[in-house]
Amino acid sequence: MTRLSQGTLDALPAAIARPAYDRAVVRRGVVHFGPGAFHRAHQAAAFDTLLAQDPRWGLTGVSLNSRGVAEALDPQDGLYTLALLEEQVEYRVIGAIGRVLTREDPGAILGAMAHPEARIVSATVTEKGYCLGADGGLDFAHPSIKADLEASRAEGWVPGSFTGWLVRGLQARRLAGLPGLTVLSCDNLADNGRKLEAATIALAEAIDPDTACWIADWVTFPNAMVDSITPATDDALRARVAAAIGLDDAWPIQRERFTQWVIEDRFAGERPALEEAGVTFAGEVRPFETAKLRLLNGAHSSLAYIGLGRGLETVADAMADAELAAFAERLMREDIAPSVVAPPGLDLAVYIADVLRRFANPAIRHLLSQIAWDGSQKLPYRLLDTTRDALAAGRPVDRLAVPIAAWLRFLARAASRGEAITDPMSATLLARAADWRSVLAVREVFGDLGQDPRFADAVERARTTLEAGRLDPVPA
Repeated sequence: MTRLSQGTLDALPAAIARPAYDRAVVRRGVVHFGPGAFHRAHQAAAFDTLLAQDPRWGLTGVSLNSRGVAEALDPQDGLYTLALLEEQVEYRVIGAIGRVLTREDPGAILGAMAHPEARIVSATVTEKGYCLGADGGLDFAHPSIKADLEASRAEGWVPGSFTGWLVRGLQARRLAGLPGLTVLSCDNLADNGRKLEAATIALAEAIDPDTACWIADWVTFPNAMVDSITPATDDALRARVAAAIGLDDAWPIQRERFTQWVIEDRFAGERPALEEAGVTFAGEVRPFETAKLRLLNGAHSSLAYIGLGRGLETVADAMADAELAAFAERLMREDIAPSVVAPPGLDLAVYIADVLRRFANPAIRHLLSQIAWDGSQKLPYRLLDTTRDALAAGRPVDRLAVPIAAWLRFLARAASRGEAITDPMSATLLARAADWRSVLAVREVFGDLGQDPRFADAVERARTTLEAGRLDPVPA
């Protein structure tokens, strides 16, 4: 089958959306590190919409750890297909990415970052890509950071880490007399901009103090959050895309139609008009993060642990269970929403309805077993902080205790069967799983909450409720 490329765009069926601009005149205003599925499904699609009005915001991708994206997209002139998953799937060819660079061509990466047209350096490199320590600051003991410090002693040094590349690229801009730019993190990390800013300046101070001062004065690091479910690409998607577009696409992407991108309005220079693509610019991102973390992610974890206990496989399966779906809605509206202060422009009732609709989307196959990973790391932020707020306000926590009890049963079931779980604290949790009160005593997860009799009693009642095959516990 003929490959998707700039030269074959005209062969696309009329129903397939394609770039609504002349790609030949697009300038590369954005350098993006980590052009994987998440970025290409979200940020690249937003810039693709913007390019129809303003050609200055094209993307250059930088893939530091793999050649896979470059090998897939470069023969396609950067084009790929985005499938929007609803009952009626829609397909759209995205043209925002011009080229994907790899670490094999460090000169090209540095040239893209130090180009006068570059206004934004953005990133989806996952939390581990920031090389942060337990305190949230740069981990100078990290092997990649140690290697960058050693390499920086030589003229024309080549970084290995993403943070190292930021320092190197910004150093090159300073020495060339170019203006600062905006560094935009799109990773699922609270306060991502501030943490990246502190890490970059800390590394720059160790390498080139003058550049560190220049970064502090001329470069901004806005906080941001992005939300949309993006299932992994598989052969079934490739086959569906090929049948729909009549061309071979080496790496199509899929996501739900809903997407949310909130960016702190803190730019070093001109701000792209991404509001035209549905992006929200806000004075503060944290309230949006809190709403997502508690309402969406809290409900997600609840569906995962309760649903697995009921023998269900996917989120859509859980939402097809009428009793469980009704429980999730009551949990969100009656128990979680009172702990969330809605940011301007966000109607919590509408947001909850949107989340429930997204969960029920039959086109999305989101495994409960995957959502259940790393419970010890997720639950403190997704459910336990909400529980603390409810106790402090004198509100009941019986329903909030149900997903916690379901997690404890999940641990006990795995321990009794000799099954492994995906969790950095798996050894500790499985060793204690037979005694649920012993798990509540793990301070790294529960802090003081595990010793609060109001919470412990609510968990005990929730366990009894689940064992009886019910969901809503009877309050004390």
